[in-house]
Formats: sequence, structure tokens, C-alpha cells
Amino acid sequence: MIIYTFDGTMDGLLTAVFYAFSFKEQPEALLAEGDEMPLFCERVYRVATDEEKARRVWAGLEKKLSREAMRLISVSWLSELREVNAPLFRYICKVFRLGDISRNFADNDVLAVTNIARKVLHEQLRMKQFIRFQKANDGTYLAVVSPDHNVLPLIIDHFQDRFNDQPWLIYDAKRHYGYHYDGASDAVRITFEDEASVPFCLADGKLNDDVLSSDDRLMQDLWRTYFKAICIRERMNPRKQLNDMPRRYWKYMTEKQ
Repeated sequence: MIIYTFDGTMDGLLTAVFYAFSFKEQPEALLAEGDEMPLFCERVYRVATDEEKARRVWAGLEKKLSREAMRLISVSWLSELREVNAPLFRYICKVFRLGDISRNFADNDVLAVTNIARKVLHEQLRMKQFIRFQKANDGTYLAVVSPDHNVLPLIIDHFQDRFNDQPWLIYDAKRHYGYHYDGASDAVRITFEDEASVPFCLADGKLNDDVLSSDDRLMQDLWRTYFKAICIRERMNPRKQLNDMPRRYWKYMTEKQ
């Protein structure tokens, strides 16, 4: 059994594809650093990530696959699931051997990658639905999220297009980065050197009282009152509500606080 290991990055995975063809072999497994090794293996090859080799593999994929198929590959990677590594590696290798197999759902690897991508896209949709902004004294709107998958890169264009006349910050508390839009230029990726000093709570996304604008405090109270007022107790269906609005999103939603 031949095993490849890589650093867990997309460039590392693409570099592994490059070496598989250079060595004219198909490893039985691709493992990220820290994954448990099988008991018996003939050889372990540690892939050193090479951005130039990764770029060449990606450029080759673009020549063989449609834009939709390329997007699904990118989206599946944003799942951050370890179980995507092996099927995605085999999928890409098969593309170079067989051509465009992106619609061959009888292939287990194609099906696995597509299903994982669909989970990420579903999470993306929910983020668009469940993000709640708070207004700071300086006019900036803040939203804190903690999605299961790394979907921020997929939703920023949506918010930049919809709220293009006001500054905002969407911050991923789980991955410790966010995007800031100043109301004019394109949104930029940001991180905080010291998260303990930021004027909001990462646990529930609330702005500090001395930073939250007074009119937004009023709007939050009105929204909670409205949410309770439209609830028809005789038609309450907790199971459906949890299905439509999973509990893991509640801590950042004004109406659930």
C-alpha cells in the first residue's frame, strides 16, 4: 500500500496529484498531517507543497471541467471535512485520466465530492437567512457567525451587493477572521491580533453596551416583541422550527436572545 501525506491545504492536495502522475502511480490513500496511519503500508511519501505545481494542476483542471464543476471542487474544499481529502484527490486524478466525469454520479468519488459541496452550499444559504447585524455608534454594522463550514468567502459578494451603501463587518468566531466593507471599496479580509480587546462578545455576537448605538438597542427590542407577537401558540411546531432554523444558529439571532 502506497500512502501520500500532505499539509492539509488545497495547494498541498493539488501538489499530491502532480506527484502521483510524475511517479506514474495511484496511492491507495491521501492523509493529512495528524491522520492515523494504516497498520501496513509499503511506502509513505510526504508531499511538500509547491504552489507552482499546484497552479499547473489547477490550470489543467480548468481545461477539462466546466466552471460549475470547478466551483463544486472549490466549494467542497470549504467544507473543511477531513473526509473530503481522499475522494477529492481521486476525483481530480480521474479527471486527468478519463476527462470530465463531473456528471457521473455512479462514481463514488464524484458523488462524495458533490454531496459535500451541497452541504456547504446549504450552509451558505442559511448564513444569508440567519445573519443578524447590530449597529455600532460609528455607523458600522456587525454580525458574528460560527458556521459548520467555511462559507464566508461564498456569501461576501451577496452582502456587498445588498448593503453596498453602508459599512459592515461579518466575523467568523470559529475561524477567527472576517470581512470588512467600508461602504465604497471591495470587502477585505481581516483578523484581530487580540480578540480579547474587540468590542463584541464572540460567544453570542453582542456588541458591548458602550459601543452599541441607542437606536439599534431600540430596534432589537422591537424585533423581539414583533417575533413574539406573530407567534400563534396553537400552530407551534418545535420540530419543524428546529429543522428550518437549527439551534446552533440561535445564539447569534436577536429574536432568540
